This record gives sequence, C-alpha cells and structure tokens, in this order.
Amino acid sequence: MADAVEEVLDGSWDQDLSEALDSPPGDLESDGGLLQPQDLPPAERAKLWKIALNVAGKGDSLSSWDGALDLPEQTLIHNRSQQLIDQLGLPEEESRGLVADVEAVITFYCKSRNVAFTPDLGWPHLLKPLLGLQLPRSDLYNCFYAIMNKYIPRDCVAKGRPFHLYRLLLQYHEPELCSFLDTKKITPDSYAFSWLGSLFASHCLPDVTQAMWDIYFQQADPFLIFFLMLIILVNAKDGILSQELDSKEEIIKMLEGSPALLEAEDLEDLFSLAQYYYSKTPLSFRKENQNLFGSSLVALREEDMDLSQALCLPVSVPEILQANQLQPEGVRFFVVDCRPAEQYNAGHLSTAFHLDSDLMLQNPSEFALSVKSLLEAQKQSLESGSIASGEHLCFMGSGREEEDMYMNMVLAHFLQKNKEYVSIAKGGFMALQQHLADINVEGPDNVYVHWIVSTSGSHNSLCSPDGEGLNSTADGKGVKSLVNKMTFALKSKSVNVKEKVISFIENTSTPVDRHVSSSDRVGRPYRGVKPVFSIGDEEEYDTDEIDSSSMSDDDRKEIVNIQTWINKPDVKHHVPCNEVKETGHMFPSHLLITATHMYCLREIASRKGFAYIQSRQALSTVVKITSKKKHPELITFKFGNSNSAGVDIVAVERYLIPNAGDATKAIKQQIMKVLDALESS
Repeated sequence: MADAVEEVLDGSWDQDLSEALDSPPGDLESDGGLLQPQDLPPAERAKLWKIALNVAGKGDSLSSWDGALDLPEQTLIHNRSQQLIDQLGLPEEESRGLVADVEAVITFYCKSRNVAFTPDLGWPHLLKPLLGLQLPRSDLYNCFYAIMNKYIPRDCVAKGRPFHLYRLLLQYHEPELCSFLDTKKITPDSYAFSWLGSLFASHCLPDVTQAMWDIYFQQADPFLIFFLMLIILVNAKDGILSQELDSKEEIIKMLEGSPALLEAEDLEDLFSLAQYYYSKTPLSFRKENQNLFGSSLVALREEDMDLSQALCLPVSVPEILQANQLQPEGVRFFVVDCRPAEQYNAGHLSTAFHLDSDLMLQNPSEFALSVKSLLEAQKQSLESGSIASGEHLCFMGSGREEEDMYMNMVLAHFLQKNKEYVSIAKGGFMALQQHLADINVEGPDNVYVHWIVSTSGSHNSLCSPDGEGLNSTADGKGVKSLVNKMTFALKSKSVNVKEKVISFIENTSTPVDRHVSSSDRVGRPYRGVKPVFSIGDEEEYDTDEIDSSSMSDDDRKEIVNIQTWINKPDVKHHVPCNEVKETGHMFPSHLLITATHMYCLREIASRKGFAYIQSRQALSTVVKITSKKKHPELITFKFGNSNSAGVDIVAVERYLIPNAGDATKAIKQQIMKVLDALESS
C-alpha cells in the first residue's frame, strides 16, 4: 500500500509541476500548497527557477560587454572560478568552458555594479547550484544577477546590518542561546557569513541546496533566509549550550559547519519550522528593513536605526495599534508603558500596563512586585481574551533618549531573565502621538480615536508628556468622558465577565516619589475608570481558520466541550498535541481515538475549555503514519481510499505530539483492530 501511495504522489508532483511551469511568473502555488522538493531533471529545474526568478525569456545581458577580463582582481576571480569547477570533477574540455563562463559572469557583474571582488565573497558558491542546470552563459548570468539582487542583502559584510538584525531575531525567540553566544563574544557574522552570502550553498551538498532553493524561490520572500538560519541554530541549541567549556573558535567552527548535516528529507521540517517562527515575529522585522534587499543602488539611509546599538527588536507604532485589533492568531502585544507616573497619567495608550521604570533604582522590592503583577496581568488578559492581551511584551518609553535610560535598564532586566518575545516601541510615546496626529485621529470615523486616555482628571485625545494637547484643547468632561470613549474596547460578552475581567488601579497624579504597591493593581477601579482588560470584542471563533479540506460541511461550526468529549465512554485514547499546518502555524489541539475514528479538536482561544471539531477521520482510511528522525515528535497521518488504480490520498494531517512514540503505538494498535475486524467480516 505504501508503494501505491508513493506512485500516486509522484504522479501528482508531475502534474503540479507541469501546471506551475505553464502558469504566469509569480503564480507558483498549487492547490495543495507549495510544490515539494523532488529529484527534478536539470532542464525542468532550470525552467522552474527561471520562472521563479522572473528571468524567463529575458535577453542576453552580456551582449553589450566587450568581454575584456581586465579587472585589478582578475587573477583572484580566475583562480576562484577554477577552484569551483575543479570541485565538480568534470572532463578537462568541459571544465575549461565552465571556468570561462563563471569568470565572465563574475567579471561582468563587478563591472556593471561597480563593485570589487574580494576573497570572502560567496559568489562562486552561489554559482555552483546554477552550474548543475547546464544553462547557457546568458541564462547563467541572469539567474545569478536575480539571486544577488533579490536574495542577498546589502551590507552583507563583517559586522554588517543583516547580522545585527539576525541577532535581534535570535534574541527575540531564543534569548538564552543569544545570551550564551554574546557571553562567548560570538557574533552572527563569525559563523553565518557564508550562510547568508551563499544561501547555504557553501556548506550544503549540491542536491540539498538545489532542493532547498526549489522551495525558497517559490516562497519568493528574501527575509525567509533569516528564519532558516534561526532554525539551523535552534536545532543545534542543545549542542551549543553543552559546550560551555569549549573555546570560542571551536564553537564557531561547529556552528559554521552545521548546515552540512542537512539532508533533503529534512527540508520540509526546516521550512515548516521557519514559517512557524516567522508567524511569531512582529511584521516590523520585515517592514522596517525592506531596504536590505532590492535593485536600488541607494545605500542604507543615515536615519535608519543603528541595529548594533538596539537593545532588542524595535516594533513600529502602527503595528502595535493594528496587531491586537486585526490579528486574532498573529502577533499580539501586551504593551508596557515605562514612563514616569505623571507622564503616564497625562496620557497613555488605553491598553497599556504601567510599570514605572524609576522604581528599579528607587525601590527595588516595589519594582519586583510590580513586575510580578505585570506578568500576572498579562497571563489573565490572555486567558480572558482581552483586547489588551498579548503573548509578546512591547515596552514603550517617551522616545527621548535621556528620559528612557531607566526603561532601558528595565528592558535589560527582562532580557537577562531570558524572557522571550521582548520588543521596544520604536520612537516611544512621541511616535505614537505623531502617528495619531498624522492619521487624523480626531476624525469621527477613525478607529483609533479612543486609544489615548488620561487619568489626571481631564482628557485630551492627544497629550504631550507634560499634559499639553497636541492638536486639541481639553474637553472638560473629565473621567466620565473617558469612560464613554473606552467602552468600544471594554465590551463584555459573558455573564461571567466579573470573574474574567482584570482590574488594576491606575497610578494617581500625586508626585512621582509616591508609587502604588503591587496590591493596588487588583480590585476596584480608580475613580470610576473601567478596567483596561476585559473580554475582547472579537468573534468567539473564526471559521476562516478551519481547514475544510478534511471536513464535511456539518463539522465546520460544531463547537464542543473538550472535557465532555474526553470523558465519553467510547473514547479509548486522548492525546494532547499541536496541529501543524502547511504554513508552519500551530494550534493547540486534542486527538481523540475511538474504536473506529480519530477526531481532532482544536481549542478556541477565546473560549477556554471549548474546541471545534477540526477533523473526523475513519481509522480504516489511515494509509501511512510517519515521523522525521530529527523531529520524532512531528507525526504525519495520511488518509486515503483504495481503488483499482491504487490509493487516492484525500487528506494529510500533521501533529506535534509529546511522547509521540506511546501515542502512535496506541493509535496503530487501534487501527490494527479495525483492519482485523474488516478482514474477518
């Protein structure tokens, strides 16, 4: 049966590839997701890559060149070209022609872009996978140029901006690992320079590189390389941390060579995990760094933030405002306002938690209690589904460097505790004020009109740090007006809202040296101000999340109580897990095994204890259960129907299952019982 499945899949691949190659450039996705890596013939792979790189049908760019090989570094270019071709082990006559092609491509690129070739550049490594496609020189150059232009970042040099950005990404997701490498003074460029400069071609085997590029070029996202690099490091995390006593040079050598361990069968997991981490990263990571890639010859702007000095990942104000409104499953921020009390009370983001950074030095014990209250408030807001809830901490200062010194100390405190998902609001509260002014927040139809609030007895929609209005005068209605304007974010939808809503007291407008205690942060609201956190105003579940590929119409909106289903007498096994989608997104779920069926219940984030039925599969239709040797907890189930032609795969489901061995053993035993019963009937 397994052989029949493979034949079906191979036939499906050929058909998908044929359709993809005949589709317009940029339209490389099939109904079942991105085409998976296969052993493609060179001609078919060449056609696929040229479409993905948008160079199919492009003319000969070298036609205007006189062919002169006269650069000052020409000898270096020739020697590197010869070394590259020698690695291929080809006959001398064929090798001579390829050396000439590689030398011509590098030379013309240097002349046309007015750049010098240096020994540390990974260009020959980039050309190696292309040489395997047996391209004419004109196509070889066009593909090389497109890869350099779209996928190799600017400033890809030692201590360059891309490596500082990568370190911030590592710190955001793996602070413990980042801290360890920082302690060892191991910077990303010391081990990842060739990764980024060659898209892993410098260390991966040619067939692995080509299979990787098959997927990478289809994704058409130059920032994906940062997440692939991140997964390589995460995969080696245990080995890295265990090398506490090893020298810096030994660790760098081990890290640099780690991509060489990749095999073609690992790529599906590699990209799946990369997409998952991508989905857990603020959009600002990409949007604020777009000028790293592209065809413009303009250098990075002087006003761009110096990422080497960034304490943590910066997030733009627009993303902070939009994230909690528009992304039920994406990155949501729990905003922590670290300005002094009088500034916070004069005006702040309505969903922000106040943590006075001055406390860290003036009253450390009070600061510790405030941090504890902060983390508890974050936890409860997530459980209640509040509009202010977020797994990701974003710290906001005033935006003035001299005033934010204490906030930076608070940030460092959280980072030293290896707290993941820590970011800083770029530009601070000043940037928030300016953004709201720019989008005319006072307009009657603006969705952000109620986001700036005051707790000092009067309300200005746009307040300066000193309480002065930016573009309006005080409305004179005090806290009563404030309460009315906050109702849109505090709408409740449950009779149990009193048990679920978090209430904590706002700082008063008394002098800054008087601070609230941690015990003040729960209980009755201050001066009648409604709680900042409440049950959110979102739909209880999003039917768009449900993958209809393996569900009937009757299942799509069926909501069930998880515990009730677990306790059903016909449920023989209950397996807590995470459902893994093709995009890499994961959803907390439960697999329930009965005598005849396997159910997947996906938890509803906004309704604790409830789930919707994500899939209902007959055990008799299970064709194959597989796991990856490097990720044994990632289990794939394939379901299909037998017919005269073989097996038709009707659904593929993946789950991340702790103690997967015990779980799959129980499931397989139940499947065997079903099959035995069918055979005896």
